[in-house]
Amino acid sequence: MSSFDWPALMRAGMRGAGLKPAEFWALTPAELLILLGAGTGEAPMARARLQELSRAFPDEGAQDGRD
Repeated sequence: MSSFDWPALMRAGMRGAGLKPAEFWALTPAELLILLGAGTGEAPMARARLQELSRAFPDEGAQDGRD
């Protein structure tokens, strides 16, 4: 089983981005994902931010002693 949905990527690259087939196949998967807008959102929450929020908004009735 492939980790890439090639038909969907081909549609996005050729129809959506207007790439010619040779241009599409010349790209690496990482280049294609960047071209299609991957990685333009915010980074996922890191552990430090989760702990900060947990301290600011503790679960009501939590009594297990963990931070």
